[in-house]
Amino acid sequence: MSRMPALFIGHGSPMNALERNRYSECWRALGAAMPKPKAVLCISAHWLTHGLAVTAMPQPRTIHDFGGFPQALFDVQFPAPGDAALAQRVCEVLSPLPVVLDAEWGLDHGAWSVLVHLFPEADVPVLQLSLDAGQPEAFHYSIGQKLAVLRDEGVMILGSGNVVHNLRRLNMQSGAAYDWATRFETFARRAIESREHAALIDWPAQGADAAQSI
Repeated sequence: MSRMPALFIGHGSPMNALERNRYSECWRALGAAMPKPKAVLCISAHWLTHGLAVTAMPQPRTIHDFGGFPQALFDVQFPAPGDAALAQRVCEVLSPLPVVLDAEWGLDHGAWSVLVHLFPEADVPVLQLSLDAGQPEAFHYSIGQKLAVLRDEGVMILGSGNVVHNLRRLNMQSGAAYDWATRFETFARRAIESREHAALIDWPAQGADAAQSI
């Protein structure tokens, strides 16, 4: 089996789940062009825990973790199955770190708002792995290194969030991005493209501008 890709998708507004726009059309084209994975392991910016957890239920629920949107968005269901065996495999790969087998969470909008376009038939098992909110950047980078082996086992790894995300600073009246946000996004893009991963791990040392992007 060919190695599955690792993707990072900035999911943006949950309304992208319903809308056919340049973002959702790109995700649909991407899903159609990729080989079909055995399963998807999604790391969403919307599941923060103390310690690590991975969904292990046979049928994860669709979580509508937002407010103020049309009822049509709350009606969306993404009935992808889970995969208990893969959840156990994730625990093995991340050992000796403890990972809780979670039976409560499901799929939050960071996952399903993208997956409804990548795999509209919901016929690929999906798991979510939480982000340990108490750990530094280097910890999360090491998690990614360990998980990479799953790509050779038919598992697509999907990161969902945004490089810059600060809704408290969002100005809906202007289409222009904040200068500090543009500079940080450029810094992150260059570090990824040049594979200078250490720069991303040590981003607080890059100066006050980077810190404002949180």
